[in-house]
Amino acid sequence: MLAGLLAASHLMPLELLPSTVTEHTRTVGFTQVLIYLGDLQRDVLRLLTGRGLDAGQDTAGEEAELKIEGSLAGRAYQYGQILPEGPEDAVERHWWVPLLDGTERLGVLRITTADDDVRAREDMTLLAALIALILHSKEPNSDALARLTRARPMNIAAEMQWNLTPPRSYADGRVVISASMEPAYTISGDAYDYATADHVVHLAVFDAMGHDTAAGLTANLAVAACRNSRRQGLGLAEVSERTEEVLIEQYGHKRYATGILADLDTRTGLLTWVNRGHHPPVLMRAGRWHSHLDCRPTHPMGTGLGLPTTLCREQLQPGDRIVLYTDGIIEARDAGGQEFGVERFTDFLDRQQAEGLPVPETLRRLMHAVLEHHDGQLQDDATVLFCEWLGPRAAPSRLAAALAGLPPEEPVAPHHHARSTPR
Repeated sequence: MLAGLLAASHLMPLELLPSTVTEHTRTVGFTQVLIYLGDLQRDVLRLLTGRGLDAGQDTAGEEAELKIEGSLAGRAYQYGQILPEGPEDAVERHWWVPLLDGTERLGVLRITTADDDVRAREDMTLLAALIALILHSKEPNSDALARLTRARPMNIAAEMQWNLTPPRSYADGRVVISASMEPAYTISGDAYDYATADHVVHLAVFDAMGHDTAAGLTANLAVAACRNSRRQGLGLAEVSERTEEVLIEQYGHKRYATGILADLDTRTGLLTWVNRGHHPPVLMRAGRWHSHLDCRPTHPMGTGLGLPTTLCREQLQPGDRIVLYTDGIIEARDAGGQEFGVERFTDFLDRQQAEGLPVPETLRRLMHAVLEHHDGQLQDDATVLFCEWLGPRAAPSRLAAALAGLPPEEPVAPHHHARSTPR
């Protein structure tokens, strides 16, 4: 099954994926396989049929759209679990299988089969992994896939930002990273970035001035300058200063961006960062405790105020989560003018971590809470980036627990602040 599907995928357009999957999965006793993909805001799961400009037409009696909240398919998606549907003594049952590319949640499969044993579950898991890889490979050049996963038109600034950012979730045995941006269809001046190089994980969040296409261009330029400088081997302070130089060269002090740029040494857990006029990072520990990390901020990138750059450090412990965010998260106001606020933000994160939710699901719920607080209409961009350090030599059990949202097994030692070190 896997060999045949993999061989067929190389010269196969996205539109042929559903029929090709059906053809090759019959060999293992799967009588039907349906592919449901999550929309941009992770509210619904949409059926991929391969027909029409959005590859989602002609559903042939199947449900074209399933709500994530309150459905069995949605529960499999939220918690990353294979869930059966129907009575145990039925001739055939449906199985909802999470569709994951690494830790990026793409959707779910609905597999119909008469088999219910270890081998069948293994086949389901492997099939889902391969389909996720195929979908990921088709995404960059498929307008049909973009249409299917959008609930409404997207503005130009958001089109730029979503094509700029790395995947919303990532894990490699050392860290688990997840990010989210709202309002998803009109995001403009916010951006996030992350990357790895040897034992270092780079993290960054930017918030450019304005709420228009020009803000999106500023954020794009800041991310590109940051990446370019980083890939030339510059240190954090120098990367932030080079990013400022690029913004000034382009805009002449008329546009700027705040941001946090950070490096995490995955061997030791040492977090190093610079604050360019931005909200400080939040450190979360064991779902019971959090702290805002102090670091003397310098001026926003692009203002050219000449303030000194402070390089700050914090020693993390296995299981610690670092949260970077933009002001749209805490400054979102309800109809009565009340802000979502820092306290509500951190309390929400504490509760979700205590409930044992995976990081991507925590972020999905956080963004829904922020949108609900603002009656679904944010007046500013709101972005969050999570990074959980699993430890210097994270065992497979620790990685599996992190991906499933379970708490670390080891007791956590008291927190100690490291001193900030001026440049």
